[in-house]
Amino acid sequence: MRMEPQNNIAKLFGKVGLRQTKQRAHLAKILFQSSNRHFTAEQLHKETQVCGHTISLATIYNTLHQFRTVGLLRQVIVEPGKVYFDTNTEPHHHFYIEGEGQLLDVKSTEIEISALPPIPRDCDIHEMDVIIRLRKKSRLS
Repeated sequence: MRMEPQNNIAKLFGKVGLRQTKQRAHLAKILFQSSNRHFTAEQLHKETQVCGHTISLATIYNTLHQFRTVGLLRQVIVEPGKVYFDTNTEPHHHFYIEGEGQLLDVKSTEIEISALPPIPRDCDIHEMDVIIRLRKKSRLS
């Protein structure tokens, strides 16, 4: 999702039913000004400081979860306590490079799932996320 001018941010918030606040607008400008990206709340907090904005980490967490709830972001949990956010909300999967904390997109069409275990009768599959964990090869090999 790419959206830079302030009026586009206002339209975006109106479309998803979010009230525009100064903090939300600053974060949206940072997040949606360029191509899709993966980031943690802590990384975004540091980025806001570099841009000269004073937004608390708690406000950033709250705003990211609000953005996720209305469909502006996806949440990717790579391990307990390690949550990334993704501006690409289209169906896709990820490579996660352990030790580097890097997420890379994998197109849904590049993964073929041939069988799933039976799901409970009273449930439907809502979403499927595949995270393929990678480790860099040892340079000694």
